[in-house]
Amino acid sequence: MIPIKTCQDIDRMKRSGRVLAQVMQALAGLVKPDVTTGEIDAEAAEAIAAFKVRSAFKNYRGYPAHICVSVNEEVVHGIPGPRRLKDGDIVSLDIGIEMDGYYADMAETFAVGAVDAVKRALVETARLSLEKAIEAVRPGNKLFDISNAVQQCVESRGFSVVRHFVGHGIGRQLHEEPQVPNFGAPHTGPVLKEGMVFAIEPMINAGTWEIEVLADGWTAVTKDRQPSAHFEHTVAVGKDGPVVLTR
Repeated sequence: MIPIKTCQDIDRMKRSGRVLAQVMQALAGLVKPDVTTGEIDAEAAEAIAAFKVRSAFKNYRGYPAHICVSVNEEVVHGIPGPRRLKDGDIVSLDIGIEMDGYYADMAETFAVGAVDAVKRALVETARLSLEKAIEAVRPGNKLFDISNAVQQCVESRGFSVVRHFVGHGIGRQLHEEPQVPNFGAPHTGPVLKEGMVFAIEPMINAGTWEIEVLADGWTAVTKDRQPSAHFEHTVAVGKDGPVVLTR
């Protein structure tokens, strides 16, 4: 059963999403050479505390940090630490917060200095695939129209879609029904209805779609160690189409 949010629920999630967008904006300026991923996490902790909200990730199923910071071949769930960014890296920041009982979740991939053509195209494709997916969030469409929009955009540009991790419903819990894959047949799946809310998050790779999880139990990397990019927004099904809550 996919939860349906009330107008009041959506308004509260929108407030949470706006705070989250401001946290992301504050952290974006830190993504530069010689900064460590741990320093970005420390700044995230300060920003989250300043807004008087709570990290959705800290201690979630034992996760040790406030945000996820994934570099180059790291797909998702990169644990911040001593790794120092360098020119030519790409870095995804994945952040979730809880505010007054409602969750918001978003991710963005940034270039560190000058990156090569493959990384530039990968990041741009991931960003575009999220926008294509958001366009499909309309009453009467099917869930896997969202999934197929990502897959078609990504694969038409020669990249691959991660299949081990998916997007999800979100609201009073960080993860709610349904799962939202980034691949699937169009015009299939549950019918989208006003009030449904999804965290849509394309994770795409330059090479194979296959991944491995490192010994820390969290950090997922591409099996061929080619780069990966990740974008995410929390999106509601509105009466007339998508409502992005984390702009």
